[in-house]
Amino acid sequence: MYKYYKPGIVKFALNCWPPFWGAGIRITNISDDFRYVKVRLKLRWWNKNANRTQYGGSIFSMTDPTYALMLMGILGERYYVWDKEADINFIKPGATDLFAEFVISEEVIGSIMKATASGDKVFPEFVVNVQDANGEVVSRIRRVLYVRKKPKYRNETDT
Repeated sequence: MYKYYKPGIVKFALNCWPPFWGAGIRITNISDDFRYVKVRLKLRWWNKNANRTQYGGSIFSMTDPTYALMLMGILGERYYVWDKEADINFIKPGATDLFAEFVISEEVIGSIMKATASGDKVFPEFVVNVQDANGEVVSRIRRVLYVRKKPKYRNETDT
């Protein structure tokens, strides 16, 4: 599977994925090294709540698989990567299209690789701000992942 795990393929697949497509979520950019992703949530009549603003479930969904998929692309097949927990803080209503930018730094990647080298699991935490079209933060989502090197790769060094 990992030979097909390329940014363009992941972007295409997610943009066709029914939970994203139906909610109006679209990946607009994935960097070639999986360290940056930008997502847009379009405001449509079918994803508005009773107050005519973005439905909270759609806001939460736009962040759901992103960090895990980024780390899968960065770390490759030698690691298990799962979403472990998440929470959302709604700050203000989202009355426009919404945007989120996801970044994983080289420092975070290095610390994950070091902490998992002998097979230990690690739970990196990421926070992403969802912003409206004016750049104002409408929600802050915290995501915790589970990362562990697979047993058959634990005695190898990563290259």
